[in-house]
Amino acid sequence: MSTSRFLSPPPEVRLVRRFERGFDNAVAAARTCYSAKGIVTPEEVAGDGLEPGAAAARRSKRDRLAADIYGAGHHTTFQHVHFQFALANVSRQLLWSFLHAHPFYNSEQVSQRYVTVRSGSYAIPALSGEALAIYRATADRMVADYEELSRRLVPVAGAAFYERFPARRHQAARWEKEIGKRAQEVARYLLPVATFAYLYHTISAVTLFRYRRLAALFDAPTEQREVVERMVEAVLAVDPDYARVLEETLPLESTPEHLHYEALGRGGPAPGFRQRFDAALDGRVSRLVDWKVSAEETVATAVREVLGADFSELSDDAALLAVLDPARNRYLGEALNLGTHSKLARCLGHAHYTFRKKLSHTADSQDQRHRMTPASRPILAAQVDDEPDVVEPALLARDEGCRRFFHDSCARAWEGMSRLARLGATAEVAHYLLPNAVAIRFSESADLLHLHHKHTMRLCLNAQEEIWRASLDEAEQIAAVHPRLGRWLLPPCSQRHRAEVRPPCPEGSRYCGVPVWKLELSDVRRSI
Repeated sequence: MSTSRFLSPPPEVRLVRRFERGFDNAVAAARTCYSAKGIVTPEEVAGDGLEPGAAAARRSKRDRLAADIYGAGHHTTFQHVHFQFALANVSRQLLWSFLHAHPFYNSEQVSQRYVTVRSGSYAIPALSGEALAIYRATADRMVADYEELSRRLVPVAGAAFYERFPARRHQAARWEKEIGKRAQEVARYLLPVATFAYLYHTISAVTLFRYRRLAALFDAPTEQREVVERMVEAVLAVDPDYARVLEETLPLESTPEHLHYEALGRGGPAPGFRQRFDAALDGRVSRLVDWKVSAEETVATAVREVLGADFSELSDDAALLAVLDPARNRYLGEALNLGTHSKLARCLGHAHYTFRKKLSHTADSQDQRHRMTPASRPILAAQVDDEPDVVEPALLARDEGCRRFFHDSCARAWEGMSRLARLGATAEVAHYLLPNAVAIRFSESADLLHLHHKHTMRLCLNAQEEIWRASLDEAEQIAAVHPRLGRWLLPPCSQRHRAEVRPPCPEGSRYCGVPVWKLELSDVRRSI
């Protein structure tokens, strides 16, 4: 097993599920493409049941074919094979910068919104002496501040909660836990991105190959390499044949990201970068900056093509209603997202939008889970400098004392990072002390098919407040440029209500308390 590069408990990586004979399966899939005899089996490519010499020859042929298809870039055969890992003692920074920064995975991780973070539960890089003392003291204080802000925010969250649910005030004891969660949801913005998470993480063999090759990318190359090494070791322990195609990790110094960043000759953002970016947002969390001008007509034409209809039979307005109105397209009222499989819904893929966004690290970690709305997220060192730069949760506006406490805590985190830098710590190490609140600036693009699903999920008032606000910005702006498309970007209850699914809210006991399906989105207000 790899030796840990951290002073904290090492990353825990367990392979809990896998394809039996995965390497043989991948080669069997490749051979099946050209087989006149039907499906080729893993047993056949490995020479099971043959005499030793014949079996060895069969495996040699298997290995040559595997190397050949890998070298030629024909990697879909390896995509059949999947691995499920149970991970623990991995940082939120690792999740954001690496494991969740691409489309080809599935994760279920512990939620900081609903699960209290324990003191001392964070990654500690290999520091020593004064630098280690500063790191520990800063991280411990951040966790203590999170605990304190959680307590201070309880009455603030309670007041907002009872504004939404006035009848519940008479059973206050029953709702204490719920209100505590709302306070904790905001307080988590003070936690360091070094905070540990645990999760199930499922990937294909192709993704594992990519992890191995790019494990040293920004922003957490040391932790990334250690976790990926443990993943690879776990796989090779049960199926060593993968070693025949696995490539070595590219050094950080040879990656294009590093070469171009270093060529700029400075650390941190260009002078005025953040101010110019924020001014361009024009007061929004997410600003629409580019779109297909004729998207409505293009989508309508595609609907007619699917149905073999003429304009005289199906106008643009009628075509758009056929695909977007839940009263006419009942798929939209179902819990299961059927869009990518529906012939009509795939017409929405022709409308496309690009946004510039500013989110906190913690909200962006939610945003990036929508893997079909990809973004060009930054090298953190290219946007972080010596001055605190954070996103303030909306609830803090209701209490000036809590707001000051929040910003004082963030300032202490930056001071801790500055002291580490003066002692020679790298940005990689110092940035583990960034609070979840640190601002991330980037561009994000998506087609309407996947934005529709994302907004259905994130316009729900149970969604995290910051990503809800970004989704509201996006829906309103799409409606402004394409009213016949944007009017149908709605939360799940509104979709279900229009589709005559009862009850409108799919959340059951988690109902937000607001009959949003009766309101215009512009009339919805929230601070929790």
